[in-house]
Amino acid sequence: MIIKTVEFYGSAVERHQYPTDNLPEVVLCGRSNVGKSSFINAMLNMKKIARVSSTPGKTRLVNFFLINNNFYFVDLPGYGYAHVSFDNQDDFKTRVEKYLDFRPQLKAAVLLLDIRRVPNPDDLMMYAYFKAKIIPIVFILTKADKITNNDRLKQIASIRQVFPAEKTEQFILFSATTKENVTQIWDILEKRITKTA
Repeated sequence: MIIKTVEFYGSAVERHQYPTDNLPEVVLCGRSNVGKSSFINAMLNMKKIARVSSTPGKTRLVNFFLINNNFYFVDLPGYGYAHVSFDNQDDFKTRVEKYLDFRPQLKAAVLLLDIRRVPNPDDLMMYAYFKAKIIPIVFILTKADKITNNDRLKQIASIRQVFPAEKTEQFILFSATTKENVTQIWDILEKRITKTA
């Protein structure tokens, strides 16, 4: 996909703040330190469209990015960061559920997983939620440049064991540093965005 225009539509807490144009949406989710902002910046070929912080848990709102005036990336708050208070964690959960429960234009969910880590209960909860809602999932293994090729194979095998129902699903390696597999990921997302049924 050729990225012609990117516009930060805005951040939302309540549903009335969401876009109302019914354009297709792709939701992005993952642990607070999985590299979600770096993923967005690399995919959109922009250095600072999404803020990258050294402190996990900074994204606390639902953020909408309008791409090519045609569809949205929807950046959900990161989950599972231990230093965030329980009250704030509850706020995150409420915001996420508000979004996911009422977006018929949602075409795919990008579940970002750190290739160096085994998926945790929060990852599995999000996975189960998307499966229950019959939302197609795209599995992205971030920070692939941080480990050797041999370790990549081992980690992919370990991660696959956590998702036994996804025997034929691709787990796509990604690096924000090298932009590994950006084109492949766009090919997959473009098919989801344009799919009518």
